[in-house]
Amino acid sequence: MKYALLIYTETSGEEYHQITTGLRQPGAAQGAWTDYTRAAREAGVLAGAEQLAHSETATTMRYTDGPPLITDGPYLETKEHLLGFYLVDVDDLDAALDWARQMPVHPGQMVEVRAVLSGMPWQQALTE
Repeated sequence: MKYALLIYTETSGEEYHQITTGLRQPGAAQGAWTDYTRAAREAGVLAGAEQLAHSETATTMRYTDGPPLITDGPYLETKEHLLGFYLVDVDDLDAALDWARQMPVHPGQMVEVRAVLSGMPWQQALTE
């Protein structure tokens, strides 16, 4: 069963920019996340992963009866911002929670573990 491990933070856009800029520098301390990613891949559970830009960079399209209304920024005003995700394919929720526990998250960050629906008709187009 697939689970999305969604990583959130309370950092501002500027704080997040500084963090990600620092991580791109040669010799930056990315080892824990690289090790985690390799471990998930080598265990055969990693189905995908992406890091997102801060939600302040988002553009939202709201659909009503007419053409979509396009606005800058995220749809929801929250303290927490989605930073990225790992998609794992494991036996059950307990296994997904175990992988979430192993993430090298920092204080103030959180991980939401959410089951992914499968067997939906539109998903057939992914493999055709």
